[in-house]
Amino acid sequence: MDLTEYVPVVPDFPEPGVGFRDITPLLAAPDAFRASIDRLQEAVEAYPYDSIAAFDARGFLWAAPLADRTGKPLLPIRKAGKLPREAAVETYRGEYAEVRVELHADAVKDGDRVLLVDDVIATGESMAAGVRLVEGLGGTVAACAALLEIASLSGRDRLDGYPIVSLLGKL
Repeated sequence: MDLTEYVPVVPDFPEPGVGFRDITPLLAAPDAFRASIDRLQEAVEAYPYDSIAAFDARGFLWAAPLADRTGKPLLPIRKAGKLPREAAVETYRGEYAEVRVELHADAVKDGDRVLLVDDVIATGESMAAGVRLVEGLGGTVAACAALLEIASLSGRDRLDGYPIVSLLGKL
């Protein structure tokens, strides 16, 4: 099954000149969505990890089933103000605005190997903020994983030195 067929480009969304990769057809096709989770699970087996940190909200879609299947803890990385307890905070420049993200301060223990999961690696800024959160709490990043990577935005360059798993490759 070619999963790229389920992730069409929507031109000029959310603004003129942007080619948005729409994951909703993949989510609406149970066999394709299940296949994407299966393939992601296989792809990250090469990088041992203790827990999975996922980005709000689309990263949760792949990380939650992966955490369930592997019996690993799921650590939500949320937008600022959404976590109820003390949290580590990072700020990054998103595609359209400055973004603050948080991870509970007690989520990562010294030496924990954390798999970071999101739907897309675009500019790499959000994933790099996740790296800073994990490392700032004493953990190490096992790998940065996403459904797909947008090659033209060079996000991989911001993650130099970290293993990157891009399930559908660079689109």
